[in-house]
Order: sequence, then C-alpha cells, then structure tokens
Amino acid sequence: MKNFKPYSERQEKFGTWLIKNIGKWQVSVYRATGGRVWNKFLGAPVAILTSMGHKSGEIRRTPLLFIEDGDRVVIAASKGGMSTPPAWMFNLQKTPECEIQIGPRNRMMRARVASEDEEKALWPKLTAIYADFDEYRARTEGVRHIPLFILEPR
Repeated sequence: MKNFKPYSERQEKFGTWLIKNIGKWQVSVYRATGGRVWNKFLGAPVAILTSMGHKSGEIRRTPLLFIEDGDRVVIAASKGGMSTPPAWMFNLQKTPECEIQIGPRNRMMRARVASEDEEKALWPKLTAIYADFDEYRARTEGVRHIPLFILEPR
C-alpha cells in the first residue's frame, strides 16, 4: 500500500462540501428513478441509507458504497479518508434502526459496529469493489479508525 498523507484542512473542507452537495443530488436522482440512475460510483454499487439525525432528529439520507453479505449490508464510515467520521455514523450509533435502499428495494435494518474479526473478513470484500478504501484507511492511519457497520434485517 502506498504512503498517503492525511488531507489538509482546506482539502477536507472542500471534500466535505463536495460530498454533502453531490450526495444530495445523488439521493434525489436515485430515489426518483428507483435506483436505476446514479447507482454506481466509479463502478462500485451505491445504496441510500436513511437514518435519524443524532442532533436534529430529522430524517437524513446518504448515498454510500456497500456490499451485501447474505441478508446483511456492510458500509464503511470512511468519509473519503477524512480525519473526522461521517455524520451518519453518529446517527446510527444513537439510533441504530435505519433503512437501506438498494435499487428499487427498501429494507428496514438495524445497524451495529462490526467486530475486529468481522472487519478482517469484510475489508477485503469492500476493497474488491472499491480499491480506494485502502487509500482512505492509509490516510486516516494514526488519526482515526474507520469502522464498518453491519446492517441486519429487523
């Protein structure tokens, strides 16, 4: 794995703005088309996570890369390798009941943080669908751990 440095404050500010704004558009298009349009990001599959805002209590929708593992869905709290975790991570920690939309199908789920052993088994599957996850983990090394969340049917 290459040696990647953490993003600068300026890069993180721009990256956060980009993720937030492009994410809003992607959610709108994805939901309006039943997941037929904008359902990939650089070849990797995209789902829409619906969670409850941990501060606001409002519904929040976020496009995320994912893998399916049986009837479970696995997502990474990577935020593109930034030093701070994504807001949706705090949402799921406070209220683990959530919904995931994959294509036209919405599923009611309950989120939990993957164990260390589960992470060891799941990270290779995630990097197989999106190799940049390795870069994200390298950028955050020594800064923060990128947890995986396992969404299980409820």
